[in-house]
Amino acid sequence: MTKFSDLALDPRVLQAVADTGYETPTPIQAQAIPPALEGRDVLGIAQTGTGKTASFSLPMITLLGQGRARARMPRSLVLCPTRELAAQVAENFDTYAKHTKLTKALLIGGVAFGEQDKLIDRGVDVLIATPGRLLDHFERGKLLLTGVQIMVVDEADRMLDMGFIPDIERIFNLTPFTRQTFFFSATMAPEIERITKTFLSNPVKIEVARQSTTSETIEQALIQFTPSRKDRSFAEKRAVLRALIKAEGESCTNAIIFCNRKMDVDVVAKSLKAHGFNAAPIHGDLDQSQRTKTLDGFRDGSLQLLVASDVAARGLDIPSVSHVFNFDLPSHPEDYVHRIGRTGRAGRKGKAFSIATPFDDKYLTSIENLVKQQIPRGTLPEGFALPEPRERAERERRDDRRGKSKPAEAPREEKRDDRREERREERAPRPAAAAPAPHVHHHGTSPHPHHREERREERRDDRRDDRRDRNRHDRDDRVVGMGDHVPDFILRSFKLVERHVADEPELEAPTPEDANAE
Repeated sequence: MTKFSDLALDPRVLQAVADTGYETPTPIQAQAIPPALEGRDVLGIAQTGTGKTASFSLPMITLLGQGRARARMPRSLVLCPTRELAAQVAENFDTYAKHTKLTKALLIGGVAFGEQDKLIDRGVDVLIATPGRLLDHFERGKLLLTGVQIMVVDEADRMLDMGFIPDIERIFNLTPFTRQTFFFSATMAPEIERITKTFLSNPVKIEVARQSTTSETIEQALIQFTPSRKDRSFAEKRAVLRALIKAEGESCTNAIIFCNRKMDVDVVAKSLKAHGFNAAPIHGDLDQSQRTKTLDGFRDGSLQLLVASDVAARGLDIPSVSHVFNFDLPSHPEDYVHRIGRTGRAGRKGKAFSIATPFDDKYLTSIENLVKQQIPRGTLPEGFALPEPRERAERERRDDRRGKSKPAEAPREEKRDDRREERREERAPRPAAAAPAPHVHHHGTSPHPHHREERREERRDDRRDDRRDRNRHDRDDRVVGMGDHVPDFILRSFKLVERHVADEPELEAPTPEDANAE
């Protein structure tokens, strides 16, 4: 069996590895380190958690042992998709290079440019960065990439998912053509393969496991249930999650819970805390200091449950994670491999539970097609039960019971027909025999205008009363507005004025003397 001492690594690096307690390299490390030390390009494909970081950092430290960096011209470059992964690579570099004099700088977002500029100005041997912040420094004229001897792209498939491929291609073009390149990924999408053919020169391809396979040290289970109602799905999934965590008991020492959306991360974390669980959220919208504080708490054990978006699906090297819970099945099937790969690391056993509803069938099919196996089906914890799905027959029985208890609302169609008939009767002309005899004006020619107005008012009031009575059947607590009811005193006022003007035409207009008297 190959040991680290059998590899042609710098003695100072071997001492640092021995200090960490490792003696035997993982398969990806055993196969990637020798060609890397020979100066060849390396294309590594391996599951997450197999030690890819050490497979490029150990030979890189050995190769950079001789020489010195110049100001603003790093000698090597490591690109990572997320801040957390970049920070972890920086920690690994500090661990393995502690017996050397090599320097490093970490360029990530959420940190002031000033401190990073100072490190670059002094000259660094290893520059670890996210693509966006690296290009920010370059465009500000604070960084030159013409001195890069070794370039590493870590988690390349995650770069693709996050839309960093155009930035990666631009950065490749800014570095010397003679550089040595290490390219690592858990999966090999067509776009990733195109980049490797373009920017890698006759690489050594190392594939320690079939692409997109899950680790055998992880016990998987898919918990499927049908929500009682579609709008209750989110709440009932939270109840299932809590039941699963409780059922695992003390064996669940810590766990990462993955959600697809940032807003769901916050809601799930808040819900768990409200039910007495020790949980905290982490996603891309949080301040970097808060993200760092949360991860530190999860690493030192003061935080048990980490509710995360896929920003934490890559690069979290926490070997002792006992459980992973997929609150949502990922929309990208590759993310399933990376998510559950947070547990069962470094040869340890782990458990991964995924919660799914019938609405997730298309995601489940994509995942199982990718990993070329069916995810084992699990069951809800013993003693836990959700409301049964609401079937059509149950709805009909409930409607029948509601109809019997409220007879007034059952004949709704009949009431509509009655209303239509009433409206037709209102619109129909009154028969001549039923019409009241017209009031003959004292000149004997036509009804008095005042009496015509009175008849119209009576008909309007009758119709208004009919409508009011009909509406009272439907809405007894209906608010009556001025449009449906005019106060009596206003009507009396108008009628008095009309009577004064129409019925007493013989009154003379007031004289100027009367006006003065008033």
